[in-house]
Amino acid sequence: MSTRWRLSPAHAATPALAERFGTLTACMAASGEPVTRDAISEVVRVTVGNRRYYVKRYQGRGLHPRRLFAHRLILEWTNLQRFARWGIPTAEPVAWGDARVLGVFMHGCLVTEEITGTMDLERLAREQPQRLHDPTWFRPLSHRLAAIVRTLHGQGFTHNDLFWRNVLVRPESGELFLIDCPNGTFWWGPLLDYRIVKDLANLDKSARKYLRATQRLRFLLDYIEQPRLDTQSKHFARRIIAAWHNRLRRKGIAL
Repeated sequence: MSTRWRLSPAHAATPALAERFGTLTACMAASGEPVTRDAISEVVRVTVGNRRYYVKRYQGRGLHPRRLFAHRLILEWTNLQRFARWGIPTAEPVAWGDARVLGVFMHGCLVTEEITGTMDLERLAREQPQRLHDPTWFRPLSHRLAAIVRTLHGQGFTHNDLFWRNVLVRPESGELFLIDCPNGTFWWGPLLDYRIVKDLANLDKSARKYLRATQRLRFLLDYIEQPRLDTQSKHFARRIIAAWHNRLRRKGIAL
């Protein structure tokens, strides 16, 4: 079995972190508070000193192609680094790596540092709905989110899972962070255009539930950097709305 493992130099300088996350074996065995679990991965929250870390583990088992696990793991780590280069706030990567037998993925792990004092935007909308209708708080946040998404798309890149649950917010400061991007990648031409519309439609899924129409319009205007909709941007807006309606129809959900 061949193993590759990388612990960021900044975190390797801390003995407690080097001990807990210094090897793939240690990370795969790390115990912590369960956070999520699905068919291909699990996430546990591990406390080291006064900080918390998220350990996402992939096991190459079951019916899923093993290359899928490796692909998601590598993309998630790589996309965190891309976000940092593009000036998009995100989780701080701590360590990552995998184990293979004759080149075939067996298991792997990704560790990120907790972004303190945050909650995802969907949860904030449920628990603190008054913030969404306070223009002094929400208007700057919406503007920042539009700028982040525009930066992402300007690189020819789409998140592909851009729901409110993957947007973290610090309620007091209104700081934003994008997380959980194992499916994000680059596209070109018509495929990029289609994926951009899908990203925006995913965001609008929750916006439709919690925001006024004028707030949704203002977000779109910030995204396209125009003071009002013209003929082209009206068509763009209709495509975003239609994308989500079409998805619901394919699932047999009545509108």
